[in-house]
Amino acid sequence: MAEKRPAPEAMERLLRLLGLGVGGGLAVPGVDGTSALLARGECRMVVVANDASRRAVLKVVGAAKRAGVVVVDGPAATLLGSRLGKPPVMVVGVRDRAL
Repeated sequence: MAEKRPAPEAMERLLRLLGLGVGGGLAVPGVDGTSALLARGECRMVVVANDASRRAVLKVVGAAKRAGVVVVDGPAATLLGSRLGKPPVMVVGVRDRAL
């Protein structure tokens, strides 16, 4: 599905950075928010839960690839959401390249 898969130690770092990014407004959780970032050309990377729904994959991953945005496999949606203080999250759009 995605272009890159982080190693286990990198996955933990990714989750910490995404938590900081969402808290600071540098990352947006959810299919609709990520789709909006992609449409505005503000998305630099997309993290996709490894169990994301077909709808999420079709809507977000296709748009990301067309825009040349890096797509990274993430953990399960429940873990991703819990680390962001949310219910299960299938995708996260990152808007800041430095994050």
